[in-house]
Amino acid sequence: MSDIAIARAASPQPIQRIASELGLPEEAIEPYGRLKAKISSRFIESLPPQPESKLILVTAISPTPAGEGKTTTTVGLGDGLRRIGKKTAICLREPSLGPCFGMKGGAAGGGHAQVIPMEDINLHFTGDFHAITSAHNLLAAMVDNHVHWGNELEIDPRRIVWRRVLDMNDRSLRQITTGLGGPSNGFVNETGFDITVASEVMAILCLSENLTDLETRLGNIIVGYRVDKTPVYCRDLKAHGAMAALLKDAVQPNLVQTLEHTPALIHGGPFANIAHGCNSVIATKTAMKLADYVVTEAGFGADLGAEKFFNIKCRSAGLTPNAAVVVATVRALKMHGGVAKSELNEPNLTALEAGCANLTRHIRNMRRFGIPVIVAINEFAGDDPEEYKVISRAAETNGARSIRCTHWADGSAGTEHLARAVVDLIDNEATEGFAPLYDGSFPLLEKLTLVAQEIYGAKDVRLSGPARTQLKAILEMGYEDLPVCVAKTPYSFSTDPKALGAPSGHTLDVRELRLAAGAGFVVALAGTIMTMPGLPRRPAAERISINEMGEIDGLS
Repeated sequence: MSDIAIARAASPQPIQRIASELGLPEEAIEPYGRLKAKISSRFIESLPPQPESKLILVTAISPTPAGEGKTTTTVGLGDGLRRIGKKTAICLREPSLGPCFGMKGGAAGGGHAQVIPMEDINLHFTGDFHAITSAHNLLAAMVDNHVHWGNELEIDPRRIVWRRVLDMNDRSLRQITTGLGGPSNGFVNETGFDITVASEVMAILCLSENLTDLETRLGNIIVGYRVDKTPVYCRDLKAHGAMAALLKDAVQPNLVQTLEHTPALIHGGPFANIAHGCNSVIATKTAMKLADYVVTEAGFGADLGAEKFFNIKCRSAGLTPNAAVVVATVRALKMHGGVAKSELNEPNLTALEAGCANLTRHIRNMRRFGIPVIVAINEFAGDDPEEYKVISRAAETNGARSIRCTHWADGSAGTEHLARAVVDLIDNEATEGFAPLYDGSFPLLEKLTLVAQEIYGAKDVRLSGPARTQLKAILEMGYEDLPVCVAKTPYSFSTDPKALGAPSGHTLDVRELRLAAGAGFVVALAGTIMTMPGLPRRPAAERISINEMGEIDGLS
């Protein structure tokens, strides 16, 4: 059965019953139909902290076209923990329409390890992304409007840095010209669109502690500069109040369920290759007040999502993760060892051993943060049992136990062993204690270099001429204490997506530095990464339609 067929065959419980499992009274939730709800901000603020709650991060090896199944494993592990009697909640990001209609498809898990209602979650859900898009573009409109009506703030039109966003892959909008058609249409200006998941407003919503913090961070957004190069903030335009009003409901986390009725909070959706790649702080902290075990994920491989989870999200929110699960598959590791996708069904122990260099580096990277690590081997039909032994040896050599999982086919029955192993790991393995990779007081370039060398295996960092100028300006404005958020290809430790395995000694070429003062980090765009993706030659949208029953077909 396809993912969507499995989801349709499920017997979901009313969302009120899922809420009651977490101890949420009826007045604490705002239902969006029978199967979705938002958790009230006012109720969240009334909840006391639960210091004994355990936070588990699910991450993965570097992604390949062969598939790894990180979100599926996150859901499967959450179901597995609930199966063994643990009060559990799952925290995920909301899917973007860009990948849904592009190449990757949806992000609700797969097989018998999914969150539902799958179609709603993958498409409009509760409207959070639309609210973020509207708030972002309201600010863009107010910047242009201010310049049109006399420019009291003396914004230099050549130095407006606030672009527009759209939750869709559209390469034609990367660089555009606005204001054509004469004075009544504003001023002519070169600008462009990013995808909504790369919006600073998205990052702000995901890093804010509450609505008040959200409005303050929105006010700190830098929209452009004057001729003397002093910054102009969102609060100078008095736009942050209206933006917060648009986000009033979006800031409340969404509650849904898995196929096995485990509560799942799905909120926020920044990509890890171009943003910080984690679900909202509000959702994670709410889950940790309501459940004993919270399973969350961070986008793409551990070099991107997990690194930013630790260095940006955990630092900002004061979170201390208790364990990391690194997801790997035989097929993906063979690709990292040089096997073509068409030959992955053939056993190849030599290539697998070579590809395990990718897994090894990810394990070592996770242990640098002082937390215990376990490897989840996501089984595929056709895997050779001897290949599992190769992965297990690679994991054990680097101090990590490995557990085989069959959650795609078997649901929680396929992750019960993983769940017990994770609990045992948290309870019994001595750790040095969690710590981010760098201190906030480190020079900004040193932070970037540490990530490049310690996580990516690079030899050095090379800034372009414009990036050096941008770094100087960021330091002069006093933002040196911010963490760095590297935007680069997710497919390699380097900036070359074809350099699989564990390349070392390369140079991280940074072409641009973007200051996200409201979010509280500096984005380093490396290599050829784009903040507005394009559609592939055969987009997934071509296969999506409505059948005679009024159901969506082709969504995966």
